[in-house]
Amino acid sequence: MAQPHIRRWWHQGWSVERWAQEIEQQAAGEHSTPYLVAADAEEFAYVELYRVRHDRLAEYYAYGEEDRGVHVAIGDIARVGQGLGRRLLRWLVDEVLRAEPACAQVVAEPDIENTPSVRAFAAAGFVQHGQLQLPEKTALLMVRTRAVQGGMTCTT
Repeated sequence: MAQPHIRRWWHQGWSVERWAQEIEQQAAGEHSTPYLVAADAEEFAYVELYRVRHDRLAEYYAYGEEDRGVHVAIGDIARVGQGLGRRLLRWLVDEVLRAEPACAQVVAEPDIENTPSVRAFAAAGFVQHGQLQLPEKTALLMVRTRAVQGGMTCTT
């Protein structure tokens, strides 16, 4: 998370100790669940799945009660630009929608200037639903519904 290509968008280039505290808080709550994602037995990405109704994003759009949100960071710079983000997002959302029948959509809010992220979400079936002015960025609200459904491993 401290690498420049991540820190620019996440603004969380924290110490290992601060991240351990963050992960512990997420694991203890109902808002967000953190995951490390691996391909070929090598961890390469960090993912947060969250319940929109418990997130500040709920203040910015007319969310569904069971909407889920997703944040993704591919930390291994050697794996950026290879289509892993799009494949990870498609797989992850398919799994969320399979596991949670009441969830009609998964949303994301990438920074409008984060072109690689916006492209990955679009390639994974997310559709742009307008801009959101968040305190730290202008974001695109991107939505993937059940209508768009199509290995990696994911661990908490």
